[in-house]
Amino acid sequence: MTIGEKIKAIRIQKGLTQEILAEKTNVSTRTIQRIENNEVDPRSYTLEQIAEALEIDFNEFSTFQFENTEKEDNQYLAFVHLSGLLYFIFPPILLWMYKKDQIKGLDQHAKDVINYQLSIAIYLIACLPLMLIIVGVFIMIFIAIFSFVVIIMNSIKVLNNQDYQYKYSLKILK
Repeated sequence: MTIGEKIKAIRIQKGLTQEILAEKTNVSTRTIQRIENNEVDPRSYTLEQIAEALEIDFNEFSTFQFENTEKEDNQYLAFVHLSGLLYFIFPPILLWMYKKDQIKGLDQHAKDVINYQLSIAIYLIACLPLMLIIVGVFIMIFIAIFSFVVIIMNSIKVLNNQDYQYKYSLKILK
């Protein structure tokens, strides 16, 4: 059950219309509709007003806020992993610096992505001499495809809150 569904169920249980709830909370009826239809995530101030109007404890909504925050964090972490597709080390570093104190686990995720990017760069540079005998081209193509697949798979795993692993990654940052 989402936070909007919970608000709607309690409102109906208490025999209130959306208009009456809107009046009691000093929020527009349209906002109440959008919250109940899960079109928006209500701010904590709005939730406090709704909890007070519905005569329930505000903490009943805290588990929903935690779930939403965790989902947003996973999306951000997945984005950090996807930034590895750019083959530039700057996007994950910038993302890391911007949110490192706000998202749990970002430190390790960013280090893993950066280590993987550096490892792939080293492997590609090592293939340059092999390009003289043509085999290096095929190895470089294989490395690029392998890297792309690994990054996409790990991004999906992180988005679904699963463990990820970058095989063949050198531990440059610890």
